[in-house]
Amino acid sequence: MSVTVELDPDVALVLFEMLASRDDLAEELKLEAPERNSLWALEAALEKQLVGPLQADYAAQLNAARQSVVARMGT
Repeated sequence: MSVTVELDPDVALVLFEMLASRDDLAEELKLEAPERNSLWALEAALEKQLVGPLQADYAAQLNAARQSVVARMGT
């Protein structure tokens, strides 16, 4: 059985970047193996769905996504 979660593309991109760029996140949060592995699974699932990280203008896409998330959801 799998679980499907729908995310706004901007939210997905911001989450992916947070997970992918912070190799020490699990250690910093003092996560145990189940939680750490679950974060890795989430990162892998996002990576399979997103094309932005493979594009030359990824930094601009990420910046726009971050601004969009704040504009819609607040600081």
